[in-house]
Amino acid sequence: MENMEIRRVVAEDRSLRTEARDEDGIWQPVKPDVLGYESPFRPEWEAEAAARQGAKPGDVVLPFQPLSFRDFMLYEGHYVGAARGFVNRFRPRIATVARGFEGISRQTFPAFRPPKRWHREPIYYMSNAQTFVPSGTTVGFPAYTSALDWELEIGFVLKEPLLDATSHDAERAIGAFVLINDFSARDVQIPEQNSGFGPQKAKHFLSSMSGVAVTPDEILPKWTTLSATVELNGEVVARPDASKPRWRLGDMVAHASRGERLRPGELFGTGTLVGGSGMEIGRWLRPGDTLRLRIDGIGEVEHCVAQR
Repeated sequence: MENMEIRRVVAEDRSLRTEARDEDGIWQPVKPDVLGYESPFRPEWEAEAAARQGAKPGDVVLPFQPLSFRDFMLYEGHYVGAARGFVNRFRPRIATVARGFEGISRQTFPAFRPPKRWHREPIYYMSNAQTFVPSGTTVGFPAYTSALDWELEIGFVLKEPLLDATSHDAERAIGAFVLINDFSARDVQIPEQNSGFGPQKAKHFLSSMSGVAVTPDEILPKWTTLSATVELNGEVVARPDASKPRWRLGDMVAHASRGERLRPGELFGTGTLVGGSGMEIGRWLRPGDTLRLRIDGIGEVEHCVAQR
């Protein structure tokens, strides 16, 4: 079975129209619940939210409004690369020690490795589902950060309720895939996490999602083989790798459902693919930049960074 591509656009009457692409590449109107569940949000509220973001008739908006957002960390390579990139910019003395250790031992600096709990169960934090914006939105630096970063992730939305699910049943409850971009304030993130709680202002201010959602028929069997690219100002700066997750998607959702009822419309992120953040590769966002993230078979987002 082929994937179905689904999007929403702003209609002339300021409502939102759901469309799917047919075999000829033409977008045709379909029922709003084509993702397999009925949204808990009033259509009028969603249309008003799109208008507040500056959407005009004909503009593509979020393919769905997430009910919640759980962001996982499936990739050890990202954990290590991000830790190394963080000390390179913010802790130069530690970076010097780490380079010396790794150069002599040919092993990863111990402080860069994920904690033991990461190996025992899927770990995640709850972010802000209300600050998602669609591709094309101009973004900016929050006043409290000078280190704005992107994070390219695979996301998916649930279409069925779950409680104490098996990994198999959890995977069957996936309704559609999207590309997620988890914007991050890196100079704020580590101090917040060191406070004993998870990320707060470092993450909650903004995330984005591809304008098209893709049904899981062909994505689920091959999601770890999908090609991805990151472009800054038209230059390909990274080709993130999805090939070595610690956990399966069903494992993620089953873990989240332990003793906790999950509902249709809740959004999950795999966490950043390996090489999918600026901190890993030393390419930080600057005012005036144009950022483009793409995952073949799923979608893309593009943003201009506002001048300060």
